[in-house]
Amino acid sequence: MNKKWLSYPYGLWMAAFIILPLLMIVYYGFTTKDGSFTFSNLTQIAYPDHLKALGLSLLLAVVSTVICLVLSYPLAMILNKKSMNQASFIVLIFILPMWMNFLLRTLAWQNLLENNGVINGVLSFFHLPQIHIINTPAAIVLGMIYNFLPFMVLPIYNSLIKIDPEIIHAAYDLGATPVIAFFRIILPLSMPGVVSGITMVFVPAMTTFVISDLLGGSKVLLIGNVIEQEFKQGYNWHVGSGMSLVLMAFILISMAFTVKYDDTEGTGLW
Repeated sequence: MNKKWLSYPYGLWMAAFIILPLLMIVYYGFTTKDGSFTFSNLTQIAYPDHLKALGLSLLLAVVSTVICLVLSYPLAMILNKKSMNQASFIVLIFILPMWMNFLLRTLAWQNLLENNGVINGVLSFFHLPQIHIINTPAAIVLGMIYNFLPFMVLPIYNSLIKIDPEIIHAAYDLGATPVIAFFRIILPLSMPGVVSGITMVFVPAMTTFVISDLLGGSKVLLIGNVIEQEFKQGYNWHVGSGMSLVLMAFILISMAFTVKYDDTEGTGLW
């Protein structure tokens, strides 16, 4: 029995909600309001204000990705040493907040970090100095780390559990120290998960506008906010689409990087 027809509903869904919107973005990105072809929408990204927003977005995305990696790798190694039941429970704790709406999670951080929020209320109760990081890049980075950390932990953990412990034991038998075994065996074999995690954190961090809207206010403008304003406030779909295509280039580069290094069948050894 031919079961290819079972994929037709997904094909229709993908065509209606993925391919068609992308084609619309491409059309608006390369045309003017009168329908003529142009590259000017793409070059809007080179305007000083837009370049500043793009540079800040890139900086905060890199910082968030690096911090997520530094926090996630040791945690993934700890999970790898736990029993399956313990590791499953800890992983459940990490993914449990993901069941909540992304906007609600970010609003919760806004309530925590605002000047009269929960954190400053607790600090005031203990007569400690208050913190004032709301509407700053630091608040945005915290929001990114909280929202995207599971996307870094899980791929690394999945890569670590696939490593045969006998390989590590063999390295120890041949005289390797734990440090050498880590850098020559564990880290190379876990690189597919590391690269996947970096991509899964960097891409949404680079393009986010909700986190910067709520935690950065009007004082911190990222490239995602610029594009949002072009669509919702300026009603200029052409410029917004053009800059969106530029950001899509970053996504394609990240995907190409992942395809190059995410070799789960190779040994990955140096």
